[in-house]
Amino acid sequence: MSIRIILVDDHAILRHGLSQALEQEGGFQVIAQAQDGRSTVQLVRELLPDVVIMDIGMRDLNGMEATRQITRECPHVNVVGLSMHSDDKYVREMFRAGAKAYLLKDCPFEELVKAIRTVADGKVYVSPSVGQTVVEDYISEPVDARSAFHVLSEREKELLQLLAEGKTTKQAAARLNISPKTVQAHRLRIMHKLLIDNVAQLTKYAVQEGLTVPEPTRDTAGDSVP
Repeated sequence: MSIRIILVDDHAILRHGLSQALEQEGGFQVIAQAQDGRSTVQLVRELLPDVVIMDIGMRDLNGMEATRQITRECPHVNVVGLSMHSDDKYVREMFRAGAKAYLLKDCPFEELVKAIRTVADGKVYVSPSVGQTVVEDYISEPVDARSAFHVLSEREKELLQLLAEGKTTKQAAARLNISPKTVQAHRLRIMHKLLIDNVAQLTKYAVQEGLTVPEPTRDTAGDSVP
């Protein structure tokens, strides 16, 4: 039986190329593609894939928060992080979010294939390029009490990302299905928790923490299902 996969990346060309390569490899079925975390969570709920190949630096809802939601709601779905970021904090947060593997985008295709088969078999895959020590230490490492990943609630992190990406109060409210007044209340709590008093600093902080990308990278091709 083929391993059913959802591909997630904000670049359509990368998704298309990777989809073709996996289909040609044999034993894999790419059942859907997505360009952001929010649509990915919805696709996972509907399709229940075996594996999600998850980019991290996406707009609207980043890969770490999408992974957190997926592994909480669908614990049998295995997430493979595939990112350009080698910084320890990204690796640790992805594994804390529930990912079963983390690879860099410049890894050999054969390594990705191995990682997919490993996590589909219920195991964790640690890429040599990431480093065993980083993964082994992520549980025991003291939590940074100042980090947005631990200071803010899930909803507050979602809102922070939207605000950092330039969404207005009304736009953020519509995206999160809450009232503008609730958005304003959340924003005040976020600023209080992070000791930040303006949106410009919030944006800078969100980029530094990896909650959003510094510039728009979303393609215009939209999501597609092979």
